[in-house]
Amino acid sequence: MTAKITELFDNIWQQYIAVTPSAQKVHQLLGSGDDLINDHVAYRTFNLEKINLDKLAAHLTKLGYKECGNYHFEAKKLVAKHFEHENTELPKVFISELLVEEFSLQVQEIIKRLVAEIDSENVAKDNFLYSGRHWQLTSSEYKTLLNESEYAAWLAAWGFRANHFTVSINHLQNFDCIHSVNESIKDAGFILNASGGEVKGDETVKLEQSSTMADTSTVEFSDINLDIPSCFYEFAKRYPMDCGNLYTGFVAASADKIFESTNS
Repeated sequence: MTAKITELFDNIWQQYIAVTPSAQKVHQLLGSGDDLINDHVAYRTFNLEKINLDKLAAHLTKLGYKECGNYHFEAKKLVAKHFEHENTELPKVFISELLVEEFSLQVQEIIKRLVAEIDSENVAKDNFLYSGRHWQLTSSEYKTLLNESEYAAWLAAWGFRANHFTVSINHLQNFDCIHSVNESIKDAGFILNASGGEVKGDETVKLEQSSTMADTSTVEFSDINLDIPSCFYEFAKRYPMDCGNLYTGFVAASADKIFESTNS
């Protein structure tokens, strides 16, 4: 089973770095050539029946992952869950879904048309979590979505792929705090997400997070090609709870700001 999970995340990683070359460079910087432990991988989807959060999660639960937390992002009109495996060295997976019905009719119509183009059989295939975009999209539709929801526009442009991977600072050999990680990344010329401060969270909430701003990559729309934000790399430092085990959940206020790493 572990071999299947490893193969899945290897495929997800290869698709991710194809449009996020900075992640490969940061990976080398922090790991000094060694493999890193991923704290979590994040996904975006729409809350429409064909491809809702539970449909994505099904690919994980059949591999032994279990649902461990629920979150609501009122301002961004999202809900999310995170999933964990009993093997703590396997990444957690954070899946969010957009509450489509809370947007304008124009945005709802665009999203429903996109989802209607997906073949339901493809959603159940083993490669769905790294299958990319399943629909045609014009640049004007992208911009209409972007006007109301960066999240919706990103998902419409990129489809099904990891929105970000996350380095576990707790497992790094050469760093033990998020501030030294951040300084090394900035010294190497990468830009951090400063929304809400470079470090989101603190020891009191048992989780500190930071992230790069997304790379830019070319997307082929039906009418033209555009360079838009792709994916980013996150860094997480977890602290022990009273029982001594590391906190494994997420902090909604911090995650809310991490979402902004794909803002233009």
